[in-house]
Amino acid sequence: MQATRRNQLVLSVLLPMFFANNCNAIKCFDCNSANNSACLDMHLRKMHAIVPIVDCAEALPNSLSKEFFCRKMVQTILHPEQTPEIRITRSCGWVKHKRECYTADNEDHLETVCQCFGDMCNAGNVFEYVKTTILGIVLAIFITIKSWRA
Repeated sequence: MQATRRNQLVLSVLLPMFFANNCNAIKCFDCNSANNSACLDMHLRKMHAIVPIVDCAEALPNSLSKEFFCRKMVQTILHPEQTPEIRITRSCGWVKHKRECYTADNEDHLETVCQCFGDMCNAGNVFEYVKTTILGIVLAIFITIKSWRA
């Protein structure tokens, strides 16, 4: 009787591990300011309740990569003889870029894309990444100068 119970316990632990799909589960905000104005400014906590959050593994089940991350894209759409339109898209990503943030200059729009690797990290502002990078560089310079003088 005890051996049967132990076998059931072992099987209940090993079987899910054996059949589990190997992927990084991450949750990201998923919106486009073209149809959800709350997507424009996520700094207000109440906006987090309005903007959908998706599990990337469920939202993109057929993607080639299973290493998901969050992405934020800021597009400036250039309309001829009109004011440019700012559009923000927050979503899951699956093809990583070599840089954390990058820009693209296309004929009809400009875009800045940033990728991040924590749950719901795509709520942040693009400049938060820049500030963190600059702070790291300044700190490294300070430590180098301090050790050089010693």
